[in-house]
Amino acid sequence: MIIDINKCNGCYNCFLACKDEYTENDYMPYSVGISNEARSFMKVTEKEMGKCPKVKVDYVAQPCFHCTDATCVKMATEGEVYRRPDGIVIIDPVKARGKREIVNTCPHRVISWNEEQGVAQKCTFCVHLLEKGAKEPRCVEACPSGALVFGDLDDPGSDISKNFKSAPVEELNPNYNLKPNVVYRNLPGRLLAGEVIFSDRQEVGAGGVTVTLKGDKINKTTETDFFGDFEFKSLPADKAFTITIDAKGYKTQTLNVKTDKDYNLGEIFLAR
Repeated sequence: MIIDINKCNGCYNCFLACKDEYTENDYMPYSVGISNEARSFMKVTEKEMGKCPKVKVDYVAQPCFHCTDATCVKMATEGEVYRRPDGIVIIDPVKARGKREIVNTCPHRVISWNEEQGVAQKCTFCVHLLEKGAKEPRCVEACPSGALVFGDLDDPGSDISKNFKSAPVEELNPNYNLKPNVVYRNLPGRLLAGEVIFSDRQEVGAGGVTVTLKGDKINKTTETDFFGDFEFKSLPADKAFTITIDAKGYKTQTLNVKTDKDYNLGEIFLAR
């Protein structure tokens, strides 16, 4: 699965679809129903960025990562957690009954405890639907913006294989070294934002001004919106960047900034 944070609008459809699919529904031998009060197997974390008044929020959806080197599988002693040949990691709802310690085997914290059933549970990629011919889990099906893409990477002709090759992806927690099979694009990072103003026409929005950011092997260009605002998201921390602002008929403005934190560069005046 590939999750593109820039395409997510925070509608929580993935969260709700997952909750709807599993609440009080058993799908043996893969899962037992959760209560209406239980959390969804899809966790969505809100990440705030920026400095007032330029504040942004990204939403990071987190299902089970179905890791190739999953610690939950390695720590299972009786086959209560196993990895299928297709890569989907399953907690056996019968063999895992009463083994609450399974919850703490996942550093991603996506395994929860079903108090009523006495069993650890997590996302199964809706394997019960896939085995009946479905092409994707409920969360992917419910996403209106195409932020979640699912498929078989072993099939070079699949949509996800083409998507995977189209641009770099990254892991949410690469330091875990678990080889997750859920990866991301445009994960939240540092935010640089500002507002361009024409010194001689301050009553007019400085729209369409070219703003370029360079540094740390990154070269991005954007244009100010109707109000003169611009932003650069998902930047690495503690790196030096140069921002160049160029508008026809005005002197070029250059700013140097380090991403030790998010910055609102404020009002930037361009002179003739």
